[in-house]
Amino acid sequence: MERDLIIPTSSQMASSSPDTPCSCDCFVSVPPASAIPAVIFAKNSDRPRDEVQEVVFIPAGTHTPGSRLQCTYIEVEQVWKTHAVILSRPSWLWGAEMGANEHGVCIGNEAVWTKEPVGEGEALLGMDLLRLALERSGTAQEAVHVIAGLLERYGQGGSCREDPVPFCYHNTFLLADRTEAWVLETAGRLWAAQRIQGGARNISNQLSIGADISAEHPELRSHAKAQGWWTGQGPFNFAEVFSLAQQPVRMEAAKARFRAGCELLQQQQGSITAEGMMGILRNRESGICMDSGGFRTTASMVSVLPQDPTKPCVHFLTATPDPSRSVFKPFIFEVGVAQAPQVLSPTFGAQDPVRILPRFQTRVDRRHLLYRGHQAALELMEDKQDQRKQIRQKQQSLEQEGLEVLRGLLTGDQTLPPQGLGSLFQAFVEKEHQAYA
Repeated sequence: MERDLIIPTSSQMASSSPDTPCSCDCFVSVPPASAIPAVIFAKNSDRPRDEVQEVVFIPAGTHTPGSRLQCTYIEVEQVWKTHAVILSRPSWLWGAEMGANEHGVCIGNEAVWTKEPVGEGEALLGMDLLRLALERSGTAQEAVHVIAGLLERYGQGGSCREDPVPFCYHNTFLLADRTEAWVLETAGRLWAAQRIQGGARNISNQLSIGADISAEHPELRSHAKAQGWWTGQGPFNFAEVFSLAQQPVRMEAAKARFRAGCELLQQQQGSITAEGMMGILRNRESGICMDSGGFRTTASMVSVLPQDPTKPCVHFLTATPDPSRSVFKPFIFEVGVAQAPQVLSPTFGAQDPVRILPRFQTRVDRRHLLYRGHQAALELMEDKQDQRKQIRQKQQSLEQEGLEVLRGLLTGDQTLPPQGLGSLFQAFVEKEHQAYA
């Protein structure tokens, strides 16, 4: 793809202060909370407002034993076989904010700050850990162990935004597959995990695992005791022990979103659907659909993972900001699946600001074709009421078409051949792009 103009960074163009609220929200519904026999996963990715997310398909692959893999900042040892993945990722980095693999494993990550110090040294980003887990895991539980192993070997760290001023954090993850979900929360190399075999759960930029711990780092409790955070007596509550006494502004704001997310899930308990999850991601009143200062919801995802292994998993991705004015488009791992070029950002090779040391001294235009079309459509929607109505109707009609495909697949009425299912996302991206033309 042709490169765009490289623009010098200035203080006016830099991303907002680290004290600006930065947020994400992940949700999962496991039967009997779901209206259908399926696990339903959802995430809003809230990032610096001008950051572009691309949707990238990476096919399965085999690799030379002992070969090295370049992630965002560091290299890791490659495994001999990796699974096919679909990723929604900030286009400047290697990892992803959310994604799924061909086996129906979905993962979303969140920023978190704990009593464990966050260093600025470069290691694996949480987003790198997410992609590595998707490429290497066949189940959500296996993904938990993959991330734990990578944390132990390589650690987590490095700036998580495209800006010369570092913005660093540790990570929590929501992981799901066709049968269950897991919450994995980290503090440096330490971690605790909770298994969810039924009901609904959400996470929002804070530690949420209490005493109900299903798996943990072997030194978690001894470290907490050595630091004086836990006496060693009574129940061990991970969130209480490792959370900061004085929370950053961004984490205080997350508490309200977490409570609102719990309430929205509770209101739909037993009847949660893909449309219901999309509605939660579009909820502005709660702040879950975010547009605040230098941050906003830059991409969204909802996945339906049927418990019946003969039915395909369907992953809906926006590839554009603001889910309340975006289209969730269906992606299915099937014959003929390929990259949709309209949602792939331009590349800059060795001249990319993330590759030149010191990093991020210049800015580049990473907007992909669909992002540009959507951006122009949003400007029309804000300026002209008649255009707003027409564009929104087109978006809603296209999204309903995708949901009809989902319903047909779940009921067995869908007659598209495997090749048609594999090219479904590409077809919907083209339709959306034409709607904005």
